[in-house]
Amino acid sequence: MSRNYHFTIAITLALGLLCFQAAIVSAAPKQSRCLAVANTTPGVIFASLNANTQNQGDVRITFVGHSTFLIESPGGIKIATDYTGYAGPNILPDVVTMNRAHSSHYTDFPDPRIQHVLRGWNPEGGQASHNLEVGDVYIRNVPTDTRSFGLDLEAFGNSIFIFEIAGMCIGHLGHLHHELTPQHLGMIGHLDIVLVPVDRIYTMNLEVVMTVLKQLRARVVLPMHYFDSFTLNNFLDVARPHFDVEVSEQNSIVLSAATLPRKPRVHVLPGP
Repeated sequence: MSRNYHFTIAITLALGLLCFQAAIVSAAPKQSRCLAVANTTPGVIFASLNANTQNQGDVRITFVGHSTFLIESPGGIKIATDYTGYAGPNILPDVVTMNRAHSSHYTDFPDPRIQHVLRGWNPEGGQASHNLEVGDVYIRNVPTDTRSFGLDLEAFGNSIFIFEIAGMCIGHLGHLHHELTPQHLGMIGHLDIVLVPVDRIYTMNLEVVMTVLKQLRARVVLPMHYFDSFTLNNFLDVARPHFDVEVSEQNSIVLSAATLPRKPRVHVLPGP
């Protein structure tokens, strides 16, 4: 065979390898800012210090009820958490996240017009894995275990969904049932805002809730998954020594990286 033939084969293989590497790069998940900020500090317990406080736009978070929030990005992307089929009057989300611990956290029949339906469990078994970039939002998940009322463990039945928007890291804990391990914390990274269940019975008791909040060190805490004012006030009584507490008359809050409070704050949004 001629030298030109071998040269042509070598060039073809080299180009193929470059194309293959480019495909891998293009398929790789976006670099997480939350993890990047966390990795600049030693250890696995991360302080919530925003590396860039320049205002990158406002994020509106509306409490729809139970554990469903509508999160709206500066670019107009609408996300509904623990979606059961309703995200507010006349609202069609671009993205919905769901968890299967109870029927009040998911639906088997999401509106077919919703572009992205992210389940916090893998219907085929194993871990759910999401790395999604939509407009100005990056979404990923960290799987956790759940337990039944009989205390049977279900591996990876829940996901903590993390939304990276406008220079902020927002974590929805879903139906979290336990403290976070160092491995969980390493995968979560830095959070500015955390949405936490405070029912005391179906998810975590208040001692575990406070341990998780101390682990995460977010600057804004939005309580959810409570069933009456008595349950909510029990959580607030436990939280007050560690957080400022603000009870809003509106079911929405507007936040930006530049205006996050210096002292950690629990902000209560009234349900419907």
